Amino acid sequence: MRDVKVERSVISYNAGVSACKNSKQWQRGLWLLAEMREARLKPNVISYNAGISACEKCGQWQSGLSLLSDMMKTNVEADIISYCAGISACEKGEQWQGALSLFREMQDAKLELDVITYSAGISACVKSEQWERALSLLSEMRGAKLEPDVISCSAGISAFEKGGRWQHALLLFSEMCEAKSEPNVTFSYGAGISACQKGEQWQRALSLLREMRGAALEPDVLCYNAGMSACEADGRWPHVLSLLRELRAAVLEPDAVSYGAAACACDRGGQWQRMVALLTEMWEAKLEPSVDSYGAGVSACERSGCLGLGGLWLLLDLGQGPLWR
Repeated sequence: MRDVKVERSVISYNAGVSACKNSKQWQRGLWLLAEMREARLKPNVISYNAGISACEKCGQWQSGLSLLSDMMKTNVEADIISYCAGISACEKGEQWQGALSLFREMQDAKLELDVITYSAGISACVKSEQWERALSLLSEMRGAKLEPDVISCSAGISAFEKGGRWQHALLLFSEMCEAKSEPNVTFSYGAGISACQKGEQWQRALSLLREMRGAALEPDVLCYNAGMSACEADGRWPHVLSLLRELRAAVLEPDAVSYGAAACACDRGGQWQRMVALLTEMWEAKLEPSVDSYGAGVSACERSGCLGLGGLWLLLDLGQGPLWR
C-alpha cells in the first residue's frame, strides 16, 4: 500500500494488528500501533483489543496491561473483549490483584461477565496462591447462574486442594464429571488425586488413576506422584512401588518426587534393601535426593538392624554428595 501510494486507514492497520495477533507476532503488532499514531490515526477499540490479545497470547502480560492503560487514558471505551484479554494477561502473569481490579471495573461499567472471564480470574488467583479469593470468584460465578467450565472447575479443585479442603475438591470434581465436562489430565485429575492425598484417601486416589485409564486418558508424572504420595502417607509401600512400575511402563521418567515418595514408603515398611536400591537409581538418574529421603533410608536401615550395611553407606554417600556441599 505504501509503495503504490494508497492511503492506509484505521481499518487497514486493524487488519494488520489482528494478523499479528493470530500469528503471535506481538512486537510487530505494537510496532503497527505506534506507526498508526505517527500517521495521526487514532487507534480504536478494535486496534487496542487486537494488540492486547497479541501480547496476552505470547505471555507478554506487562505489555498487554500497558496497552489497556493507554486505551483508557486516550478515552477509548473498553469493551468486554478488552477486559477479558486484560484479565487473561493478569492470569498469565500471576497478577491476581490486577485481575480482580479489572473484574470490579467491568462490574462498575455494567459489562456482563462470562464463563471465560471468571475462569481467567479464578486461574489468576490459584496461580498466585490466593485460594480463598479463587473460591470466592467460583461462588460468585455460580451466583450469577453461570455453569463453570473445565478451566474454572479445574482451578476451583486446585484451590480447594491447596486450601486443605479435600472433601470440597472431590465434590467439585464429581460435579464436573456429572456435567459431562471432560476433565483436564494435569489440573483436574492431578488436583483431585492430590486432594485425596491430603485427605489420606489413598483408595480414592487409586480409583481416580484407574478412572483416567478407563477414560483413555494417560496419567502424567504429576498424577502418578500424587497417587504415590497418597499411598505413601498411609504406609502402603507395595502400592507405591506398583505405581512406580506403572509410571515406567507408561514410558514416563520418574522425578525426584516419585523416588522420594517411594523411598519414604519403603521407610515406613522397613524395606531397607529396596530403599538403598531406589536411592542408587535416583543417583544414577542424576536426581538429587532430599535430606528427607536420606533420613528415611538411614531410619529404615536402623529399624531393620542393618545400619552397618545400609545406613553407613547412606551416611557416607550423603557426606560425599551435593547435599553435603
